[in-house]
Amino acid sequence: MPTAIIVTVIVAFIFMLVIITNIRVVQQARSFVIERLGSFHTLWGNGLHFKIPFIDRIVKVVSLKEQVADFPPQPVITKDNVTMQIDTVIYFEITDPKLYTYGVEHPMSAIENLTATTLRNIVGSMELDQTLTSRDVINAKMRAILDEATDPWGIKVNRVELKSITPPKQILDSMEKQMKAERERRQAILQAEGEKASQILIAEGEKQAAILRADAVKQSKILEAEGEALAILSVQKAQADTIRLLNDADAKDSVLKLKAFEAFSRAADGKATKIIIPSEIQGLAGLAAGIKEIL
Repeated sequence: MPTAIIVTVIVAFIFMLVIITNIRVVQQARSFVIERLGSFHTLWGNGLHFKIPFIDRIVKVVSLKEQVADFPPQPVITKDNVTMQIDTVIYFEITDPKLYTYGVEHPMSAIENLTATTLRNIVGSMELDQTLTSRDVINAKMRAILDEATDPWGIKVNRVELKSITPPKQILDSMEKQMKAERERRQAILQAEGEKASQILIAEGEKQAAILRADAVKQSKILEAEGEALAILSVQKAQADTIRLLNDADAKDSVLKLKAFEAFSRAADGKATKIIIPSEIQGLAGLAAGIKEIL
């Protein structure tokens, strides 16, 4: 085989190899940063692309997915001089691969340091109790500050979470004792309120019972008085009926006097020791005595 043919085959093989090696397929949610002759040229999105050999260069392959950065615990001093270890987690995504590539050297290290300083500034203006109960406030402040600071780097901070807050052991012991005392205080309050409610219910029951007894006595007296009133009314009605019958029968004066005499006779059978008899009845009494002697 002539040397020229061999050289041609080798050149063709090298040319095909160069062509093949400079064909790139960019996957979904990725971006390639391309430089041409040392300067930024373009960004490759997903699809098939060809790079000019020895002229174009792939500087960085950037993932456009949301990423998570879990930084190690940072020592932070609160306003009341308590040192705590706070573990921070950041959720972010790269929105501009060009700024991410050329904006800052070592972006993740820059984000970590920025997170630590921001956390110290925020927690340093808060006391221990406020720090432990204000996680949402701290998260919101850190997210806003980090998002604004990382915007020139092509990074968007979506969420910031305080993964853990660890106070010193002495503080933890004191907090545990305080929580125990608070639980005992609440238990004592609940017990006292229960006893108070029980006594109120007992007193209310006794009050209702007294009211019911008094009402029963009142109803009994009312019924008794109504009975006596009915009895008196019956007697008066009977007397009225008697008088009406006598009036209807056109009774003589002597008969009326005799009836009165009978009434006083019945009265004399009582315990009275002295009885005053009207003059009309006295005459009638004498007449009755005379009739008795004749008989």
